[in-house]
Amino acid sequence: MKSFSESYKQAGVDVTAGYKAVELMKQHVARTMTSNVLSGIGGFGGLYELDITDIKKPVLVSGTDGVGTKLKIAFLMDKHNTVGIDCVAMCVNDIICCGAKPQFFLDYVAVGKNVPEKIAEIVSGIADGCVMAGCALVGGETAEMPGFYPEDEYDLAGFSVGVVDKEKILKPDTQKAGDVIIALPSSGVHSNGFSLVRKIFTVSGQNLARHYSELGQTLGETLLTPTKIYVKPIIALLEKVNVKSISHITGGGFYENIPRSLPDGISAKIKKSDVRILPIFELIQKLGNIPERDMFNTFNMGVGMCVVVDKADADKALEALKANDEDAYILGELVDSNEGVIID
Repeated sequence: MKSFSESYKQAGVDVTAGYKAVELMKQHVARTMTSNVLSGIGGFGGLYELDITDIKKPVLVSGTDGVGTKLKIAFLMDKHNTVGIDCVAMCVNDIICCGAKPQFFLDYVAVGKNVPEKIAEIVSGIADGCVMAGCALVGGETAEMPGFYPEDEYDLAGFSVGVVDKEKILKPDTQKAGDVIIALPSSGVHSNGFSLVRKIFTVSGQNLARHYSELGQTLGETLLTPTKIYVKPIIALLEKVNVKSISHITGGGFYENIPRSLPDGISAKIKKSDVRILPIFELIQKLGNIPERDMFNTFNMGVGMCVVVDKADADKALEALKANDEDAYILGELVDSNEGVIID
């Protein structure tokens, strides 16, 4: 007998919609499968066989995050196949800051009303992100919560686990004055600062449809651009160069994130003129009359990742990144100081 509860359905939870959503998402999940995955979706847990053939002392590195209020943009535009990429990116980009390679990912989608086609659309983006990161989508959870979320809204979060050989964990304490900071460009606002963005633009369907010449597209298209996933180029870089530290530039911008990977007594010195600021940030600053420091303390400003290498390795690092389609460039250098980040 198939599972069904008329009483539960009258309370707002349709279990059959959940089963349909699982059937629709299976094709997307299948794209992420690797030989390490030992189970399909639908079980109580995702089984993953960890291959440690070439790893002497495996260390697991975990990361979890959500998409935040960027989801409001997806709701207004009724476009749900890209926020899943954001969800994966926010987790795996953190994991690689330790030098770890993401292995698998799980998602959590909480909805006011389970519309199977919408759930499948969200999961298609999650699968895209997993393929970009080279990790498997081994499971997840869709929770229908009527009365808690509006019927046409949802929340999205994820969790990922990576692995690194203990002797290959990045060692930020080896950084010194004169080391070079390399920037990996962002694709846009990524998934942080959207509460401020929505306030500045008074976000509505009409405003999102407005075309800005400086952006070359509509505001909505620009804001919904998925967070860039840096796993593959960073993994390739780690095989070529001795990377000392990596910073994922998320909420808190330069001033909060770069110091997280710096030892005491060392600061990052960056010339503002060397930052390749994207047009969306110039527009945000102008329309919102935002002080420059607040911009660099809230947004990525066009820099999604910062990598620190010895000055002697800078050219080799740039070459390796560009070979993997990253238009990386020198952003600044490390100096003896306790200021954390110096932007002049």
